[in-house]
Amino acid sequence: MAAEPSPILRPSGATEPFSPALPASPNETSTAIIHYYRGEMGRMASWRDRIDRTSNWAITVVAALLSVSLSTPSSHHGVIIFAMLLISLLLLIEARRYRFFDVYRARVRRLERSYFAQILSPQAEPNLNWAGPIAQSLRNPVFLMSYRQAFDRRLKRNYCWMYFILLLAWVLKIFTSTGTAAAVNRAYVDSWHELAANANFGPIPGWAVIAAIGAFYVFITYATFRRDSGEGELSHGEVHV
Repeated sequence: MAAEPSPILRPSGATEPFSPALPASPNETSTAIIHYYRGEMGRMASWRDRIDRTSNWAITVVAALLSVSLSTPSSHHGVIIFAMLLISLLLLIEARRYRFFDVYRARVRRLERSYFAQILSPQAEPNLNWAGPIAQSLRNPVFLMSYRQAFDRRLKRNYCWMYFILLLAWVLKIFTSTGTAAAVNRAYVDSWHELAANANFGPIPGWAVIAAIGAFYVFITYATFRRDSGEGELSHGEVHV
């Protein structure tokens, strides 16, 4: 009697719809969950690596452009403004990557919290519907946080400190005397007129540049201290990245 074809392999010449067999025992189900967990961990780690690379690029940009700007008194303060623009672009890229990372992290955390934690230390009233949200996410993947929330979280974790360092360097730069004949004996400016002159950016007057930088940092400060609407393990202050 010929052996029946394996249920996981498509029979030769078959034309009807075919799908692999589902796990038929608890052992097979556990094995499938373990392999799925390893796959999700790999995807989560991959997106975490992309996030770290963007942060590393931002730190490198800040260090390099600060070295250029602060190396000589005659270097233009526009270099620091250019650094602010570059790390803002990197922050926007990192916020997008963080949204993808959050999808896979949520699946991994639900498995750890509701399945593996229950194996290690069973609770009297376990969550019996923990697999439903994971299955729904696999069938219809959607982002779990808005772009604004991702932006705020990455700003709170890393980028607020870079912006703060750049602001200190920019203030130091425009308050430093340019070494003109009228200010050759002074290290720092002593009038608002000279301060505005130091802040000139090409055809843009200095007072307009100062106002724009001030408004930008008001927004950065507000976004840094703005709290997430949701609470829980992913809220600010808990274990997170």
